[in-house]
Amino acid sequence: MTSKRNNPTRPLVRVLRDRDAGLCLAGVVVSGFGTSALWLMSGVWVKDLTGSDGLAALCMLAMWLPALAGPLLGTLADRGRRKPLLTGVNLLLGALVLTLVSVDAPGDLWLLYAVLFVYGAAGVVADAAESALVATAVDRSLLGDFNGLRMTATEGMKLLAPLAGAGLYAAYGGASVALLDAATFVLATGLYAALRGWEGRPARPQDGHRRRTTEGVRHLWAHPVLRPLVMAGGATMLCAGLNGAMVYAVVDGLGHPPAYAGVLYAVQGAGSVAVGLLSGPALRHLGARRFAASGIALLALAVALRAVPSDPVALVCSGAIGAGLPAVLIATLTSVQRETPRVLLGRVTATAHTLVYTPNVIGLAAGAALVEPVGHRPVLVSLGAALLVTAAPLFPPPAGAGAVTHR
Repeated sequence: MTSKRNNPTRPLVRVLRDRDAGLCLAGVVVSGFGTSALWLMSGVWVKDLTGSDGLAALCMLAMWLPALAGPLLGTLADRGRRKPLLTGVNLLLGALVLTLVSVDAPGDLWLLYAVLFVYGAAGVVADAAESALVATAVDRSLLGDFNGLRMTATEGMKLLAPLAGAGLYAAYGGASVALLDAATFVLATGLYAALRGWEGRPARPQDGHRRRTTEGVRHLWAHPVLRPLVMAGGATMLCAGLNGAMVYAVVDGLGHPPAYAGVLYAVQGAGSVAVGLLSGPALRHLGARRFAASGIALLALAVALRAVPSDPVALVCSGAIGAGLPAVLIATLTSVQRETPRVLLGRVTATAHTLVYTPNVIGLAAGAALVEPVGHRPVLVSLGAALLVTAAPLFPPPAGAGAVTHR
């Protein structure tokens, strides 16, 4: 029988019972629900108004572009208390999204793109502030469990929110989805405002704006723990983007219609939900580097095996991709929170997000260019090999090959 001391569910229960941790998690879930619903429906909205796939794809580009300015936007999360910043950003986004109720013709699309761009920029600031606030509000030993639950909640919202958004859109149009998103931001504002944890006002920086902006990059590059994790995370997300661009070719190779991709994504989401629940114990047992490396190695095998034209193999690989990919993301974010001074945490988090997530967009674009002339099977096998190379440096050297290593 498992003792209470070794029970892996106890840290999760501690996180959920902690008032501030629970409020932070609820805020992430609520705002993430609205964001996921609007993210999908904005493209459908544009497609219905214009009939253009290119204009619909610009919705995703508008939301992603501000991530390139992560190091600059992250400084905003270090210039004052994070709780007021989070509540202010959520109120701003709630009011901003309400303007979309007036979009009902192709000539109104400039407003939608502008809102999505500001939405993306504010999201970068909010993510940095939330990560910094969590590092203050949640016990250090529970950060891995919290980030795992956050991943579980985020992936769960990706499964549920698009369905809710699609139902609302089909029944009442795009304005109803905008109203739903605005309501989630108002609710998230109340949740963040209810936090009781105290945080001091950061000292006024004496250095210049440019130096403050680049300080996050310098901290990540010089840190022996964070640099390899961030580099591995960026390489992994580049490969993940390439893999994601192959999904419809994989479905076609299985002999199914394009809608079958939804089944594969659902199984992948289930894998991410599962690993999110297990990430806290895995981080404590394996350490951040080994946990990340194990996830990347699992991802490598799953991506390569997707080249096999078999339904059971495809389903198993989708679940394994969902379980393997989040490992490096959770390990990196948790390490950033643990290894970064509080005064730098906002800009370092935003910089890490930029370096890790931006390659995903590059991978999607490269995959779209490669899938037809090269074919998905050679690309998938090559990606599997590249991911194994990415994982290898994160594993500790064998005993006797240099200094003695510890877990």
